[in-house]
Amino acid sequence: MIYVPSLASSTSSPANEPVAPSAPIVLSAPKPRPGREPLRHILLGSRAGVDEAVQRLHVLRYAEQFEWSRAIAVPETGILITPNQGDVLRYRVQWRVIRDPLRQHPNDL
Repeated sequence: MIYVPSLASSTSSPANEPVAPSAPIVLSAPKPRPGREPLRHILLGSRAGVDEAVQRLHVLRYAEQFEWSRAIAVPETGILITPNQGDVLRYRVQWRVIRDPLRQHPNDL
């Protein structure tokens, strides 16, 4: 099993390359801090889509870009998320338009 923060910092892969673990990725609950509650954000999609979402959250002043882990390639063995007792999960799909760089967007005309 792999704990993601140590995976991202202990890999010899260049910063721009996704890390590709061979075992399932395990997103363990962070260590508790007095008076604080962890809220884990997970962005799952194409590399371009995830990078765009990170940039948008930065522009909105919600999350700094350096606070995110490196891109981690999802292995064929999948991802296992370990919640804390009493945690809940909300899920939403955002459909992103993939633009052809050779075609102009109608709003650009």
